[in-house]
Amino acid sequence: MKTKVYEKWYDDGVLRLTKRRKKGILTPLFSRFLVIFLLLVLQMVLFTGLFVWLGDFKPYFNAMNGLLAFVMLVYLFGCDMDPTAKLTWVFFMALFPIPVSLFLLYTRTDFGHRAIKKRVSELVDETRNLISTEEAVAEYMDRQQDGTAELVRWINRSGCFPAFGATGAAYEASGAEQFEVILTELRAAEKYIFLESFIINEGYMWGKILEILMEKAAAGVDVRVLYDGMCEIAMLPMDYNERLTSFGIRAKAFAPIRPIMSSHYNYRDHRKIMVIDGRVAFSGGINMSDEYIGRVERFGVWKDAGLVVRGEAVKSYTLMFLQMWNIDETGEDRKLLESLAERSPKDASFDEEQGVVIPFGDCPIDNYKVGETVYLDILNRAKRHVRIMTPYLILDGEMENALKYAAQRGVEVSLILPGIPDKKLPYALAKSYYKTLTEAGVKIYEYTPGFVHAKVFTSDGEKAVVGSINLDYRSLYHHYECATYLYRVPVISEIEEDFARTLAESKEVTPETIRNERLYYRVFGKLMRFVAPLM
Repeated sequence: MKTKVYEKWYDDGVLRLTKRRKKGILTPLFSRFLVIFLLLVLQMVLFTGLFVWLGDFKPYFNAMNGLLAFVMLVYLFGCDMDPTAKLTWVFFMALFPIPVSLFLLYTRTDFGHRAIKKRVSELVDETRNLISTEEAVAEYMDRQQDGTAELVRWINRSGCFPAFGATGAAYEASGAEQFEVILTELRAAEKYIFLESFIINEGYMWGKILEILMEKAAAGVDVRVLYDGMCEIAMLPMDYNERLTSFGIRAKAFAPIRPIMSSHYNYRDHRKIMVIDGRVAFSGGINMSDEYIGRVERFGVWKDAGLVVRGEAVKSYTLMFLQMWNIDETGEDRKLLESLAERSPKDASFDEEQGVVIPFGDCPIDNYKVGETVYLDILNRAKRHVRIMTPYLILDGEMENALKYAAQRGVEVSLILPGIPDKKLPYALAKSYYKTLTEAGVKIYEYTPGFVHAKVFTSDGEKAVVGSINLDYRSLYHHYECATYLYRVPVISEIEEDFARTLAESKEVTPETIRNERLYYRVFGKLMRFVAPLM
């Protein structure tokens, strides 16, 4: 079988593997995505036609309608779904009992996702005890008597996410800052480069990184790229992984879109991970696209943040990447995984003054809501202040109550949200929480220059989380996510300084601004509450 040859070229000094798409009617008409889309629509039309056909048998149809709705309501209230999500299902079930009931069964049975779920469970079980918390670190955490040790043990129980001492952590207050560090570390790579990103979009940022990846792959470095399959809808061609592979880069699209309806599409890989030689890891909110480094302007000034981790804690990010990479493979990385269990002598000592670092992941198909639980724990244990930056605010009842309770018991709770939205409906939905939160004492600010994409929590100068986890349903329930929990690490002061700088460029939400809010946001904010778990 002849291997297809792909080309690379420079356009305006930027390395590309695809030609820039010209917007026009012919582009979608001749795309492979259009074929898949039409096949999916055809399936929906067939299902709809079935319901219309059943409608001709009205007496039987009405009886089945009522019986099925009752049975599904009993099932719905007895299952382990989030209460707010249950209300959304009840709302739609009241309007369209049969199709919504069948769709509920379809999603709850996880058709198209069972094999993935089983494989993820196997990978977690196989690697659960691969790396562990050093005894000196565990003893230090137990001595603090502030409840953090219990949280850390629980996080580790959810997968394999131990606590590490003797590690370096650097905070990057913008995508541009992190980008420069990434380029420097990539050029020094000798053994492997593992890159996982929710978004890859060709442009200056990805072009510069791709140049180095190709150079390193040609030199024998193990270069792997994993990106979410949704990129194939609007940003990348469906054979982009093959194009990368042709230049020596091993590449995969996670959950690519296929012409068959599947609940698998609901679970996206929203993580941002880069690991180089097992010595340095990058994480945070920064994707591989030019707006993240301020190279192009989208929604005003793009405010983001990332974390650079060095030392033993890099093992957790290496493990997270390899688990995701090996979902559809077996045994390939056994030696590399086994090497993670070896502790480096130079990192064996624990300096209490440097604090503790816990990288962790959140999987949407297990029984642990790690991201939300970590955020709730910070809110519930805070004594003086909690400071949050998040692009979206779509809350379930538990998170909303935690924010209000923290403020009502005297904790200064401050949230910085975008002043310019990337999506108007989620922005309207976020505004629908402003009144009840501010009445409880929560301080909300909107970043005037543009869009906040950073996902940052800090508390009392002692705890912080930097990662990919938004304060919305998709991040907390439906996405694969990752973050780093920092406990008494010196870099926390830099994170709080960045929060203060961002706050200085933000305007506070007040009762007056809420009353004077645009009618569009007031109306659609309330309407979007019906479908909040879907946003």
